[in-house]
Amino acid sequence: MLAATPAFAQGQCRLALQLGMDVSASVDQAEYRLQVEGLASALLDPTVTEAFLNGPGPVALSIFEWSGRFQQDIIVDWIMVESEADLLAIAERVNQAIRGNQDFPTALGYALGFASTRFREAPACLFQTLDISGDGQNNDGFPPAAAFEHFDFDGVTVNGLAIGGASREIEEYFLEHVIHGPGAFVEYAMNHDDFAETMRRKLERELRAMILGEIMPEGRALPPASVF
Repeated sequence: MLAATPAFAQGQCRLALQLGMDVSASVDQAEYRLQVEGLASALLDPTVTEAFLNGPGPVALSIFEWSGRFQQDIIVDWIMVESEADLLAIAERVNQAIRGNQDFPTALGYALGFASTRFREAPACLFQTLDISGDGQNNDGFPPAAAFEHFDFDGVTVNGLAIGGASREIEEYFLEHVIHGPGAFVEYAMNHDDFAETMRRKLERELRAMILGEIMPEGRALPPASVF
């Protein structure tokens, strides 16, 4: 798909990928470490590394934590991933992260709005994807639907990593209210113990979609018209 895009030139950033991790009150310290260490492990998995580095052009990556309305902390600012050394440095930074907040509710709409503004600071890339994970439904501030209505998500795909355990029917909630845009999908982790493998699977899926031209990945996904 990218090679056939008229605007594409070898070396141009193919994807601005933003990862948002839930650190709200429903996530205890042990679960937080499972997320942090799981993300670092997923970034260094050989299949994910290969997907980052062997596409037509680099990937820009940014990572943040979110919880309450105004509690969003950037762990990794926008960085162009061009080598294994870049991924190793990012993984080390993630592993060394100190949780910024732990007593705030789940303001998922605000997290989406924050991510939208962050894309304005991203390098110029052909595609933009937000990869947001969470174990609970929005319970503070405006809902995801309001974020999609009032913030700029034009051309942005929002994928979800729904973590079971704290909230019942979390996968269905992400399917109905969180994912957005063409090809958007949800990957489901039974609990935080499954976070690392689910994140690895989701990253590979997102990155390979940009390489292979996969418009509607297989799995838990809804047609674009169903998520607006």
